This record gives sequence, structure tokens and C-alpha cells, in this order.
Amino acid sequence: MLQKTVSILVVDDDRSLRNMLSFVLSKEGFQVVEAENGLDALKKLKGAKFDLVVSDIRMPDLNGIELLKRIKTHDPDLPVIMITAYAATHDAIEAMKLGAEDYIMKPFNLDELKIIINKSLHKKSIELENIELKQMLSDKEKFENIVGGDPKMTKIYELIRTVAQTDSTVLVTGESGTGKELIARAIHAQSRRAAQKFVSINCGALPENLLESELFGHKKGAFTDAYQDKEGLFEAASQGTLFLDEISEMSQKMQVKLLRAIQEKVIRRVGGTSEIAVDGRIIAATNRDLVESMERGEFRSDLYYRLNVISIRVPPLRERRDDIPILMQHFLQRYNQKFAKSITGFDKKVLERFAGYDWPGNVRELENFVERGVALEKGSVISADSLPVEMVYGSAVAKSGGEEWLPQLEAGKLDFNQYLDDLSRRIIINALARCHGNVKKTAQVLQVNYRSLRYLIEKFNLKARS
Repeated sequence: MLQKTVSILVVDDDRSLRNMLSFVLSKEGFQVVEAENGLDALKKLKGAKFDLVVSDIRMPDLNGIELLKRIKTHDPDLPVIMITAYAATHDAIEAMKLGAEDYIMKPFNLDELKIIINKSLHKKSIELENIELKQMLSDKEKFENIVGGDPKMTKIYELIRTVAQTDSTVLVTGESGTGKELIARAIHAQSRRAAQKFVSINCGALPENLLESELFGHKKGAFTDAYQDKEGLFEAASQGTLFLDEISEMSQKMQVKLLRAIQEKVIRRVGGTSEIAVDGRIIAATNRDLVESMERGEFRSDLYYRLNVISIRVPPLRERRDDIPILMQHFLQRYNQKFAKSITGFDKKVLERFAGYDWPGNVRELENFVERGVALEKGSVISADSLPVEMVYGSAVAKSGGEEWLPQLEAGKLDFNQYLDDLSRRIIINALARCHGNVKKTAQVLQVNYRSLRYLIEKFNLKARS
């Protein structure tokens, strides 16, 4: 039996039938409201929220079919069950075409009516659950891969929600690897353009002529390899979002053309003469200081102010260290699934190194380290053996040869031979991983004798293949 909060509107001009239905359904635990005809039902519907309507078809003033049409116009999800006479089956069929949930013919069995009502309410309940589930999944996708609870990130989440409701251009700034494209995708996913395309391009990855063709498209014969007309990314992203990554790498000539496209919302294909209207939202990103670039004359100030309507700065990982363990677990789960492993966590030394590392490559570097650790780890937790030497000993050790160990040296606690063995072991582990365990190739990379390397591999009890 469903909860008593379920409210049903019973509509019938036959008072005795209406009263009988109200009595029976009330005993089943439903809250029942009666309406004596279609017009009365419309008044009741305006004044209260109902979960289901049971209505006769044949009624004076406003019949059941007309009532159904008006209900579906204002609340298409409200289930309606129609009551019809045996001789008027065609009315019931018409009602079903108009969106009625079900119908029952007079004289009807009350148990049959209860079954139809419960089935309709159950179906509506499932539909509502599906809507909520889809909304939950949608919300998850809106911030997909953006992980962190640091106050700086919380402010960014709030800004994304606000910015997404506008069509203003957005400039996302931050160091490489901080997740600028993820921010752009989150804005798109929460905007009214979410159902349309999200198109991205790295402006620093292409020479000027190719970048122009990619952005604006080209006409057949515009240049040597232009064998047919090609749609540009501005056209592809029309009604959607165009993400321009590394905008600072764009040449002055391309900056002028981009500015015109943004201001006038029209583009012209390479080799073409006609103008094409476009309506894509622009989100740009850079890891450089565009103000400094303007001062040096490398970036146009008019384009900067056109792009920088709303600015979002993504903080580097070293400025939100509390997010490091959260990100570690996030990527551990991802790569456990990818590599079909069940690694449970990280050993103490790894946790300490991750916490103290400066992360010059930011979140992208952390993800790469965790992926490598999951891929190479043979045990139940990721150990230091599965990490690069710069992570295990610190980037200063890997680059300069040991300044980080000077305090131990001054305290007379440094075991030099052990240090050399440990460092050699890490270097070999790192090189073997890069060479996929191939000893000959590893020896060439390290520029050491093959037999010497085999000896060290056996000494350190490492796994490799010839």
C-alpha cells in the first residue's frame, strides 16, 4: 500500500459513484478530493497538487476528453485514468492517444481499479526516481574529474555555476596541468548549451595557416591540399562552446581575425568570400600572464579585454595541498579499474613524498605518478619502488646529486654506500619502466655495459627481460 500522502482527484458527475470511489480509496490510505465535473476539477487542480486523476469521460459542461487535454497541457506528467461506458470504447482509445495512463469500463471491479491505480502510481514513482538519478549523474558530469575540497576550489565551483548561466566569454588562467580544460567543460555542461557540442583546440599546437583553416574552415582549392570544402571549429561549435587553449600562442595576425569573429559573430572560410554567422560561446585559456604579454606587444589589448569578461584562476596544486590525498585516492580508483587491480592505498613513504613534493606539473603530474604506481606495483599498496627517482628522493636530488641529503651528512648519519645503492636502484627501476623491462635497451639508455646492468638488476632483485 502506498503512503497516505498520495493525493487522488476523483472526477464524476454521478455523486453516488464519486462518493463510493472516495470511500474505497480513502480506506486504501489515499487522500481523496472529489470534483463533480470537468470545470470543478480544473479549479481543484489549480488550488492543489495531485498525484493522480480518476475521471469519467461522459460529463456535462466539460467532458473527460477536454479535461484530459487541459491537464496534459499544464502538467503532462500527471497520470490520468479514464472511466468509460462499455459501449463507448472509442472514447477510451482517443483518451489513450491523448496521454491517458489507462482506462476502465463501467461497470468495473473495484479490485481491478485499485490495481490500475497502484500500477500508474508505481510507474510515476519509477519515472521520478529515474529523473533524480539522471540529475545526479548529470551533476557528477558537470564537475567530472575536478576533484578537491580546498576553499579555493569551492569558490571556483560556485563561480562555474554562476558563469554557466551567462553567455559571456571566459578567460581561464593557471599553470600547465591544473585542469583548465576541465573548468571549461564544467561551464559548458551546466549552461543552456550543454546539449550542443563542446569543441576544443590548442592554439599553440598548429602553425598559423593550419590554425586559421581549423578555426574558420576553408573552401575547395583554397590551398594545395584543400580538395573539398571544410567546416571550421567556429561553425562546428555554433550554439555550443569553443574552447581556445593556449590562446597566448596565437600570432598577431590570427588575433585580429579571432577578435573580429568574436565581436561580429561572423567568420569567413579561407579562400571564401561569403560571411557565415556563428553563435558559439568562447572560453579561452592560458598558462601565461597576458598582461605581461600585452606590455611586451605580444598580445593585443583589445582581444584581451574581449576575452577577459570573466576570469577564473585555477590554483596550482602546491597552493592546495589538502587536496593531494583526495586526488591520490581519486586516481587510484580510476587506474585500479583501468588495470583491473585492487591496490588499497599508498605506503607511508609515498604519502610523505607526495605531501612534500612541489608538483611543477600540477594535477596532471600527480595523475601520471599514480598511474605509473598502479601499473608497476606488485603488492597491495603503492610503494616507493614504483615511483620515479625524482619523487622518491625529491627533485633536487635527481637534478643536483644530493643537496637534500646534506643535513644527514652534517649530522654524520649518511651511509654513503647505501645512498649510492638506493639511488642506483631507483634510476634502474625508472629506466627499466621507460624501456618496458628490456635490459638491452635500458643499458643503451643508461650508457652502461649490458653485463654490469644485469649484475645490478640481480643485486637489487629487480624484474626485467633480456
